Amino acid sequence: MEIIRAEHSGFCFGVKKAVDTAYETVSNAGGRPICTHGQIIHNRDVTDELARKGAVIIEDLSEAPENALVIVRSHGEPKAFYDEASARHLDLIDTTCPFVTRIHDLVREAHAAGTPVIIVGSPDHPEVTGTNGWCDGQAWIFSSGQEAETFPGDHALLVCQTTIRKEVLEEVVSALEGKGVRLDVRNTICNATRERQQAAADLAEQVDAMVIIGGRNSSNTKKLYEICRSRCPRTFFVENYHELSLKALDKCNRIGVAAGASTPERIIKEVISNMSDNITNETEMNSMADFMDEIDATMKLPHNGDIVKGPVVEVNDDEVIINLGCKKDGILRASEVSLEEGQKLTDLYKEGDEVEAKVIKTDDNDGGILLSKKKLELNFQWKEIEAACEEKTNIEVKVVRVVKGGVIAAYKDLTGFIPLSQLSNRYVESADEFLGETLTVKVSRTDPRRNRAVFSHKAVLAEERQKRLDEIWDTLKVDDIVEGTVMRFTDYGAFVDLGGIDGLLHISEISWGKLKHPDEVLSIGQKINVKILNMNREKGKISLGLKQTTPEPWSVINEHYQVDDVVRGKVVQLKEYGAFVELEPGLDGLVHISEVANKHVNNISDELTVGQEVLTKILDIDTDRRRISLSIKQVPDNPVIANEPKADEAPAEEPAEDEE
Repeated sequence: MEIIRAEHSGFCFGVKKAVDTAYETVSNAGGRPICTHGQIIHNRDVTDELARKGAVIIEDLSEAPENALVIVRSHGEPKAFYDEASARHLDLIDTTCPFVTRIHDLVREAHAAGTPVIIVGSPDHPEVTGTNGWCDGQAWIFSSGQEAETFPGDHALLVCQTTIRKEVLEEVVSALEGKGVRLDVRNTICNATRERQQAAADLAEQVDAMVIIGGRNSSNTKKLYEICRSRCPRTFFVENYHELSLKALDKCNRIGVAAGASTPERIIKEVISNMSDNITNETEMNSMADFMDEIDATMKLPHNGDIVKGPVVEVNDDEVIINLGCKKDGILRASEVSLEEGQKLTDLYKEGDEVEAKVIKTDDNDGGILLSKKKLELNFQWKEIEAACEEKTNIEVKVVRVVKGGVIAAYKDLTGFIPLSQLSNRYVESADEFLGETLTVKVSRTDPRRNRAVFSHKAVLAEERQKRLDEIWDTLKVDDIVEGTVMRFTDYGAFVDLGGIDGLLHISEISWGKLKHPDEVLSIGQKINVKILNMNREKGKISLGLKQTTPEPWSVINEHYQVDDVVRGKVVQLKEYGAFVELEPGLDGLVHISEVANKHVNNISDELTVGQEVLTKILDIDTDRRRISLSIKQVPDNPVIANEPKADEAPAEEPAEDEE
């Protein structure tokens, strides 16, 4: 009989962090009450042990005793939870998985921008409940394509439970896209989950039976069971070795073992050991083989770059000695641990603690294996950067050095390159102005093997600008009257800034009268109220009107003008039969050639010029035909004809030559 353990079985990074933090908290509580909000992980053995150590499970913050420390599980909690904890003055120990926190940020930002949120997952799963709490509980939650068919919107941000099966995500996305929904899909399935599911699936196709170990209420373990069961009918789900039926495995030659993310290493080893010791088929041979394997394991040394762990056997201010289960001990020196100012190794570690680290040298010349906690943390940081690159999420970096063609920026203990062209959405002459600045960036490329990463601040600025533009587009609608600023002129109109989006104010829409150029009535930087005439979001074009903000002159002519009124106007056009006088933009009247002067006029240009201001009398207003008849000569004492003889006066006779 051969027992094969699937890769990536057991605790993932997030769960391990939560469990380790919980044990550390109960050990160092100093008499303070300890509570976990719900089960810290879906594993009874762990939660029972924590309960024995004094960690009480509560379902509501109102159950927390005064002065209690409340541990937040790796699934995360809704925003309202943190608000209530603050109001109750409770101290929180937050072990929310970083990948879950990233989902919370995505959902919060989308909700703030007015974008609908879709979560692919189980509605009653704590992680999904927590995520929904970051968009005021308004997310649509789907666990199948059929459910997704009920979504009523036309666009949405889509995230998913970190432990959901990839097939479920694809099914929901396909159903929504089939309805024409525009989706911003963020595949937030945890990398560790994908790796665990793939490794279990591959192993299930190679063995006679599969044993899946994990809590009954663990979502990710149930999914492992479903995946393996579809590939290997003889698949068994157990919480610990007590539940395993050895008789059912007695005839199997090859048995696969996989475990959920919330299954402690101790329980996995107990199940494997129980099978090895008690299955009758080739039991003795396997026991001997296992024994030989154990001897082999003690002889083999790890390689540079391997991740190892073991219990602390000795600790001092300079180094930690760790039993790695081989012929050499691990040496973790203070220089390879991230210590805070004034902190010592003895403050962090004690004898018996389980420590995980990365091998940096297999021989320190004194018979030890050199280890590094910093290098292990770099591994996790690379995973965070790779996840940010894959999911197109933002990270914060600090510019630490200016180099040729750009800058070097640090993310925690890692550094990456920001090209000069990606530092800003404007032209950057010198990168020195960014030195020491903290920038929000997107990860463009990663290459952990060559220790390289490329960041872009420009992409974040472009995304933010697009969000602002989307918000502006969402607030505008046709027929709105909005304030804008005149930015520039063209021969055909003016461009007006509406707070981030430019609209075109065509020259024909500026005034009810005729203009040759916009600068006749407008100036750069002028604030004006304009009406939105048309919007084309796809082309990014908005048509504006200024004249529509005032009544069309003919519609209110009777309110401002009456027959016999004397009004001032400007000559705008000369014809053989008379002159057109503009009373106001969009309102012209005709002075017939016979009404220009108290004499016979042969050529009207001898009497009037274009642009000349004149006083006129209104003779007639024809609103149906939109015509106004004017007279210059009938205005008493009109300066235009002041020096002309009146009609009833004869010109003075010139004196005769002989009278002089």
